[in-house]
Amino acid sequence: MNKKTIIYSLVTIVILIVIDQLTKYLIVRTMDEGQSIEVIKDFFYISSHRNSGALWGIMQQQMVTFYLVTIAALGFFYYLLKDADFTNKKFYSISIILLIAGGIGNFIDRLIFKEVVDFLNFYIFGFDFAIFNFADMCLTVGVAMFAIDVLILDGKRKKSLSN
Repeated sequence: MNKKTIIYSLVTIVILIVIDQLTKYLIVRTMDEGQSIEVIKDFFYISSHRNSGALWGIMQQQMVTFYLVTIAALGFFYYLLKDADFTNKKFYSISIILLIAGGIGNFIDRLIFKEVVDFLNFYIFGFDFAIFNFADMCLTVGVAMFAIDVLILDGKRKKSLSN
């Protein structure tokens, strides 16, 4: 990975973490826990929520497990970042940046507060979807992009190189 790619990656990761932490800070400072603000009736609400577990509240109070898994995952993502190439592997590169930023964003919450601040609350076809945050969005989009790259785009790259 060249110096320009390293700098671009680090700056992007820091910006994403700052956005995550700033939005969580605003929620904590301006809303009471459990408070909800309607943005789009029956669809989108800003809801101040704390989660000491994982997605949908599973594994409550398992901080040591979260610390170990997060450290291992971040180490793995950092290892994958060495293959970042915004010219030939853009999807892959962006996915790794999103995974690192999202992992660090939620890791900061767990280290400081022993819980994660969530606030984005959607009702999809009447179903109250899990309340989540910006770091969770980075993780979800990062996983989807990584899967698309590994399952589809990587094969296309290899096929074009063999032709």
